[in-house]
Amino acid sequence: MTQVAVVLLPYSKNTPDLRDPEARLNEAVSLTKAIELNVVHSESIAVREIKAGTYLGQGTIERLADIVEEKKVDVVIMACTLSPLQQRNLEKAWNTKVIDKTALILEIFGQRARTKEGVLQVELAHLTYARSRLVRSWTHLERQRGGAGFLGGPGETQIELDRRLIDEDIVKIKKELAEVKKTRELHRKARKRVPYPIVALVGYTNAGKSTLFNRLTKADVFAKDLLFATLDPTMRQVRLPGGQNIILSDTVGFISDLPTELVMAFRATLEEVLEADIIVHVRDYSHPDTAAQKEDVEAVLRDLGLSETIDNGLLEALNKIDMLPEDEKECVLEKSARHPNEWPICAQNGEGLDELLSVIQNRLTSGYKKINIKIPIVDGKGVSLAYRKGQVLERIDRKTFIKMTVLVNPMDVALFDAYRVE
Repeated sequence: MTQVAVVLLPYSKNTPDLRDPEARLNEAVSLTKAIELNVVHSESIAVREIKAGTYLGQGTIERLADIVEEKKVDVVIMACTLSPLQQRNLEKAWNTKVIDKTALILEIFGQRARTKEGVLQVELAHLTYARSRLVRSWTHLERQRGGAGFLGGPGETQIELDRRLIDEDIVKIKKELAEVKKTRELHRKARKRVPYPIVALVGYTNAGKSTLFNRLTKADVFAKDLLFATLDPTMRQVRLPGGQNIILSDTVGFISDLPTELVMAFRATLEEVLEADIIVHVRDYSHPDTAAQKEDVEAVLRDLGLSETIDNGLLEALNKIDMLPEDEKECVLEKSARHPNEWPICAQNGEGLDELLSVIQNRLTSGYKKINIKIPIVDGKGVSLAYRKGQVLERIDRKTFIKMTVLVNPMDVALFDAYRVE
C-alpha cells in the first residue's frame, strides 16, 4: 500500500534567495513522488527564525499536527536539513516519521542505483549520514537499518547501531569502492590507447541530459520526466559531423543544496567530468528557476576543482526551448547567435542538435593544425591513422594514392611526417 506523505518547505523571510519558494516546494514534491509516495498536502512555510529544538514555531507545529492526524500521514518530508534533535522532536509532536531532504535524496538514490559502484556509493553516503545522527540510539525510527532506506513500515526489529560498527562498514565500503575505482582507471587507460575525446553532459536533475544522450547516441538510457531518473554514469561513442569520434558521458543530475555526504560519495561517479575534454551544461531553459539551477550546477563543479573551466565559459545547451512561448523562443535564438557558449536545443525532437555537435567539433579542433598528406592506396594503416588521429576535411582518391587535408592535434603532427606534402 502506498504511503501517505506531507511535504513542507520552510524558508527564511530574511535571507534573499534566487529561487521562488513555490518552485522549490514543487521540486520537493517531485522528489517525494519519485519514490512513489502519495503527497496529500504540501506547503511552504515562512520562518522568521529557526528554532533549535524543533526548527518550526510551536503554533505551526500544532496546526500541522491536526493535518497529519486528519490525513493519516505516514511520513512528513521537511525540505531542509534537520538536526537529529529537531527530527526527534518533530516526530514526537506529530507522532509519525519525519525525514529531511538529505534522507529523501538518499532514499531515491538507494532505489535508482544499478551498478555495483552506484550501490556502494549510496551505501557509503547513507552510513555517513547515519553516523552523523547517532544520538543515543535509533529508537525514534521503526525499521531495521540494514540497507539504504528510511521509509520501512512499522513492526520491523530495530538494530542498535554504534559508531564503531558504522565506521567498520565505512572502511569496508571504501575499500570496495577503491577496487571499483581501479577498474574504472583501467577502462580510462584503455580509452586513452584509442584516444577519443570525452564530452561530459552535466546539468540539474530533469534538465534532459539522458534524453539528449539517447538522441545523440541512439542508446536507450532510462529517461523520464522524473527527478534523478538516472544515477550511474553511461558512456557511448558518437561520430561528429566531420567524422571525428568522441566518447559522450551522461552523469548524475545535480540539485540545490546537494548533501555533503553525496558530493563526497559520488565524487568517483563525477570523475568522468574531471577527465572530460569538453563539458556541456544541459539546462532546462523553460524552468522558472533556470538561472538558480545554473548556479547550483556550477557550485558543485567548482567544488570538484573546475573553477577555471567555468570561468573560461562552459558550453551550455539550452534545452526544452519547444516549451517556451514563441516570442520568448525567438529572443533566445537571437541571443544565442551573439553568445558562442549558448546553443538552444530540444533534445526531445532533435532541434538544434546538429549545430550543437558542430560547436563541440569546433571546440575540440580549436588550435589544431591543418596538414596535407598523401597515402599509398595500399597503406591501410596510414588511412586508418588519418581517421583515428585527425579530422579529414577533404579526401581525393587516385589510382595509386589518396590525398587528404586533415586537422590534427599539434601533439600528433609528427605521426604524419612520412605522408606530409606541401
